[in-house]
Amino acid sequence: MAPAIDLVSEETLRTVVNALVRLVEAAGALVIFIGAVIGVWKFVVALPKRDPHAFVPVRLSLGRYLALGLEFQLASDVLRTAVAPTFEELAKLAAVAAIRTALNFFLAREIAEERRLVEESREPRGPDVRGLPDPRGAPEPG
Repeated sequence: MAPAIDLVSEETLRTVVNALVRLVEAAGALVIFIGAVIGVWKFVVALPKRDPHAFVPVRLSLGRYLALGLEFQLASDVLRTAVAPTFEELAKLAAVAAIRTALNFFLAREIAEERRLVEESREPRGPDVRGLPDPRGAPEPG
């Protein structure tokens, strides 16, 4: 059996990976922060409209940033366990990954539902229930 060649010591690898983990965690935090700032801005713009539906795009936008930020955070957790992980580290990764994946799943589902509602609200509705023609030009039933 040929001896293993050590290109980089494990300690050096850990140091490099720890620096990368910090960078990826910071990127995730930055994405979430930027999303929150944009969300607050869109909320302030939508507030005077006093229309409850005006807040749906705000939630959709913020949800997308949160989902992306969670992906970065999960990536940092995977990186953290890349160098000679212990069973304890793997168990922690599995727990954190399960929680973040569940959060991301439900967030993505809520975003899809909100998007569907927004798209449905933009579709022409047809004739008025009182038999009046639709003001948007939809044909009257024959």
